[in-house]
Amino acid sequence: MEKTKKAPIANGITEGIIWQQILTFFFPILLGSLFQQLYNTADAMIVGKFVGKEALASVTGSPSTLINLIIGFFVGLASGATVIISQFFGAKNEKDVNRTVHTALALAITGGLVLTIAGYLLTPAMLRWMSTPADTIQGSTTYLRIYFLGTVPSMIYNIGAGILRAVGDSKRPLYFLIVACLTNIILDLLFVIGFEMGVAGAAMATILSQLVSAVLVIIVLMRSHQAYQLFPQRIRFHGDLMKKVIHIGLPAGLQSVMYGLSVVIIQVNLNSFGTDVVAGNGAWGRMDGIMWMVIDAFAISVTTFVGQNFGARKFDRMKKGVLQCLGMAAIGVITLSAIFLIFGETLFHLFASEEAVIQEGMRILRMIAPCFILYLCAGIFSGAVRGAGDSINPTIMTVFGVGVLRLVWLFAVVPMNNTVEMTLFSYPLTWTVTSLMFIIYYFRGGWLKRCKKKAGFI
Repeated sequence: MEKTKKAPIANGITEGIIWQQILTFFFPILLGSLFQQLYNTADAMIVGKFVGKEALASVTGSPSTLINLIIGFFVGLASGATVIISQFFGAKNEKDVNRTVHTALALAITGGLVLTIAGYLLTPAMLRWMSTPADTIQGSTTYLRIYFLGTVPSMIYNIGAGILRAVGDSKRPLYFLIVACLTNIILDLLFVIGFEMGVAGAAMATILSQLVSAVLVIIVLMRSHQAYQLFPQRIRFHGDLMKKVIHIGLPAGLQSVMYGLSVVIIQVNLNSFGTDVVAGNGAWGRMDGIMWMVIDAFAISVTTFVGQNFGARKFDRMKKGVLQCLGMAAIGVITLSAIFLIFGETLFHLFASEEAVIQEGMRILRMIAPCFILYLCAGIFSGAVRGAGDSINPTIMTVFGVGVLRLVWLFAVVPMNNTVEMTLFSYPLTWTVTSLMFIIYYFRGGWLKRCKKKAGFI
């Protein structure tokens, strides 16, 4: 067995000025997410401009929705490892930090292989179920099948980046994504324009770029001298830790699936309005993705912040951090919403040349962009309580608010007046209900007492 001298755990998240620590952690995550989003954004811009609206819809319509649904489950499942590592790291428990790292990598590889096989085989059936427009189904099938071949590197990167963020390192995942994103753009230009490979070229560029980011994160983990050092031969499932990971991560994964399923059903309904609406919604999805990156970056930051401070038993600092994070997130969301509303049409011209596509996209933007603030309390408070180890109740509330209520709206209300606006109203409606539930749940405070008792703190 290897004998490696580990450097002592150093931790800045549990010390210093709270808002500065959160922002120091937040900005690399946000920038990393922006570069990760550029994978698909580069595909959309180059394909939309140089191939056409059918190719744009093939990349950004049904495939994008399905990818988010399926990958989201495994990323949610793996988030359990991130929470466990952050708590062990805050408590300076080096042995269990290392054991959880190897369990998380085993989960990434296994989950990635399952996704690769299932995704490749089921792609045609899934696209038919989604009523994908006939003029885009061939391109969508090609894009999805190639994308699924790169699932293992994608999972390894996301798990590896989560490990680094759990211990307070949000900068190196950013550096890896910058390299991977530049690789993706160069390969997009080469494959789509140079070799005229169309949708297949965009997919190939994406999975090769994901491979680059996976290799980089593995190298860093293996060369580390901290408690999270990776030894490939030690990658396996540790039963006791896997139970903890599943306890926290499985509800998060199911929550992601429920949310993703509702988005899939919305996409199915939008598919019935034709290629212009699908392409316009796909282009809006790239801007929408930027907003979710801001919200998710704050949610990831608060989860790690709460996890480490909970492990260090700094509960007052933990509570102050949650409220400060909520305030900063609100400023970011309001600012970005205003930018979309003012410059939306200019931004749509980056993705499409057809005026009909741009106008459909603007119709969607004007309805959704002002409403993101309604979801914010659900996102931040959910991340906070998960950081302390409470995962079941947040999942129940999110599944009901964002999942069940949205499905009721789509199946019971929308058919009575089937328009794009009625379909999209499911977003602000369910965001508002979910946030109200989380506000009540968080400030009642019973979740924290239960987490303390479970951790043996009381």
